[in-house]
Amino acid sequence: MALLKVEKLKTIYRTQKGNLTGVEDVSFVLQTGRSFGIVGESGCGKSTLLKSLIGVLPENASIAAGQVWFKDTELTALDEDRMSRIRWKEISMITQSAMNALDPVYTVGYQITEAIRAHRDVDKRTARKQVEDMFGLIGIDIARFGEYPHQYSGGMRQRAIIAMSLILQPALVIADEPTTSLDVVVQDQIFKNIKKLQSKIGFSLLLVTHDIAVVVENCEDIAVMYGGRIMEIGPMAAVLKKTAHPYTMGLKNAFPNIRDRKSDLISIPGLPPSLLGELKGCRFFSRCPFATGICQNETPPLISVGPNHQAACHHLDQAAGMRSLSVEADTWLKSSAARSQPANAAKETLLK
Repeated sequence: MALLKVEKLKTIYRTQKGNLTGVEDVSFVLQTGRSFGIVGESGCGKSTLLKSLIGVLPENASIAAGQVWFKDTELTALDEDRMSRIRWKEISMITQSAMNALDPVYTVGYQITEAIRAHRDVDKRTARKQVEDMFGLIGIDIARFGEYPHQYSGGMRQRAIIAMSLILQPALVIADEPTTSLDVVVQDQIFKNIKKLQSKIGFSLLLVTHDIAVVVENCEDIAVMYGGRIMEIGPMAAVLKKTAHPYTMGLKNAFPNIRDRKSDLISIPGLPPSLLGELKGCRFFSRCPFATGICQNETPPLISVGPNHQAACHHLDQAAGMRSLSVEADTWLKSSAARSQPANAAKETLLK
């Protein structure tokens, strides 16, 4: 059953230089009880997408098209009062900056207790008992209930944010780069706690991060974003084994492979495109080693490449060849030189 359904969402920012398209034609479905990961580098539209979903866009931004369905409710049609009732109680968020998310002048236990009482008619004793139970699940000593955020370590503060996000047992939890500032050991502990709580409470997880390894380890489905659009989407196993879009192939090159320790990580040369004004062509054109003339002029639609697996590329018929070439550093280093050739010659050179 679909818990969250996003249909052709487009979000724009009004700037002094003109409209900037933060998100365009984004569609996906998050099923009840599943974990869905959205991955992409900084500036790809991940944060804009999240803010669009929960209705916290800045004043200069607005949803220009599309719909967001949560259960049977279309969220973009709600006013702020109705949307605020859904936040935390039914849709909660784990933020990436735990220190900034907690008020430094109140104890951690008090803040979570007040979050409960703001949405439920319970007394302080009942609310405190619920917080203590959650502390036990999340791995925080109950004795730390009355301490302030600055007395917690970074990992503990992040656990406190998770506790606050889950205390009302929401149906959907959105995790926005939840472990960015933590070391890998603490990251692993945090995600183990999230999985344990997901199994116990039964919420769906929407995980947003720049780190494809985190998504691979913690999600069943994945969407790869670039330039405000989805480049590839599908079940995790299918996207990893039969990668169809060059950008996803590039991201995989930055994912360490413990089975092949001799392989070097390969970065994608270049920078993300400007999203100002009228946009055309594939967003990844300027950095793609397999781009041809059609990629610069026509925006590729998402096309099915397998069961529930789609990719937006003009050269999907060459996906196997692109996968083979994408693991070579020279493919990416010489991509600019290849694109300087006539379009057909560039494609033939790289796919020979």
